[in-house]
Amino acid sequence: MTDIAFHLNGTPVCLTDVPPTQTLLDWLREERRLTGTKEGCNEGDCGACTVMVTDSDGPKAMNACILFMPQLIGKSVRTVEGLVAPDGTPHPVQTAMVTHHGSQCGFCTPGFVVSMAAAHTKGRKDHDTVLAGNLCRCTGYVPIIRAAKAAESAPVPLWLQNESTPAFFSAQISSGGAGGRQPPAASHPTTADDLAQAYVATPNATLIAGATDIGLWVTKQLRDLGPVIFLGGIEELKTIEPKGDSLRIGAGVTINHLMQAVAQSLPSLAEMLRRYASDQIRNAATIGGNIANGSPIGDGPPALIALGAVLHLRQGDTRREMPLENFFLDYRKQDRLPGEFVEAVQFSTKAPNLRCYKLSKRFDQDISAVCGCFNVTIENGKVRAARLAFGGMAGIPKRAAKAEAALVGQAWTLETVTAARDAMQADFAPMSDMRASAQYRSAAAGNMLLRYFHDLAGTPVNLLEVEA
Repeated sequence: MTDIAFHLNGTPVCLTDVPPTQTLLDWLREERRLTGTKEGCNEGDCGACTVMVTDSDGPKAMNACILFMPQLIGKSVRTVEGLVAPDGTPHPVQTAMVTHHGSQCGFCTPGFVVSMAAAHTKGRKDHDTVLAGNLCRCTGYVPIIRAAKAAESAPVPLWLQNESTPAFFSAQISSGGAGGRQPPAASHPTTADDLAQAYVATPNATLIAGATDIGLWVTKQLRDLGPVIFLGGIEELKTIEPKGDSLRIGAGVTINHLMQAVAQSLPSLAEMLRRYASDQIRNAATIGGNIANGSPIGDGPPALIALGAVLHLRQGDTRREMPLENFFLDYRKQDRLPGEFVEAVQFSTKAPNLRCYKLSKRFDQDISAVCGCFNVTIENGKVRAARLAFGGMAGIPKRAAKAEAALVGQAWTLETVTAARDAMQADFAPMSDMRASAQYRSAAAGNMLLRYFHDLAGTPVNLLEVEA
């Protein structure tokens, strides 16, 4: 149990003895009867549970269904009911949704409205990206997008403006639980040193950052996580530090912040990260969690391996580093000691030939069947170095060693690339599952290498840009 304090729809809330893995969705509906926030998929896919969460970093849309209550400490939450002014005046996006007939059955509408309101507060106009995490089955997206566009010029309502200021939090919300009590079942360290001590003392604890994966352990698998350590209060882990021609990214940096950090230097990586789930998920998910989770289909590690990333680990006062590719040993098994956690990852930003290709059944918000990332250095027409990394082709994110060997030292020609594609067949023995067959994965991975060759040659290869 744990104690928390936050704002709900503009009103301070202080709670005691809250179960650490109680979700915000359940609490809103069961304890506060705020039933505008819907339960749809209960895994962060459909967006029906979207709420606006604001902290010193500003407002953001998040999925209440996989957001644990202790993750709200010191923050502000707005549900669809809280978007209306105290005198009943609706939010501009609510008015626009009515005017442009953006709702039919209405089940998804609260989530859409909250996502639109969070984006409106920041002046965003990339509505397709903003709403990629909200599922509509009956209205269709055209009238919803029309409503979002119609609300663009409306000012941010006064009753929401003050929640974006640091003074709002420092003056009105306690930064921790009542009395600072730390029950043994849930720990909330605020420094990396505190985390290191707590994790060494309780190495069987579950570390929770964004909970975009762990949340499903609770909502879908109904697992008892035992002792948990929440990482959201550790600002040290959220830093992005330039290191010459590289970036050191703290483990607590969210995918959205990472995407913004590499948008100019590594645009292909940034574009791939835009397809990493939805805006709601990217606002919560962290790069450290994506790595430590060890998923063979996680989209972050293949790109970072292609960049030659170095992983920084910490156990107590002991730190070590290793090439990221060496961290993954076998399916869901990593080179991580008891009580050791991912502290940061560092990678070069000087990789003009980096390209990342994600293949999935849906363009937006889908798990990769194959994710291929390519970083080939070409000098005087010959391949000097090659790093080809894939997700979805083995039990771990893995480099295509034989394909790389077939490239290095050879002329950068279609013949060389075709030979490397053929050599890649010996690099992997993928499995068949609901996303793709083994044969399809092998063919797709090889064809990605051909796509890479044509991409570097300037041939349009992006399906969003190619026209018949």
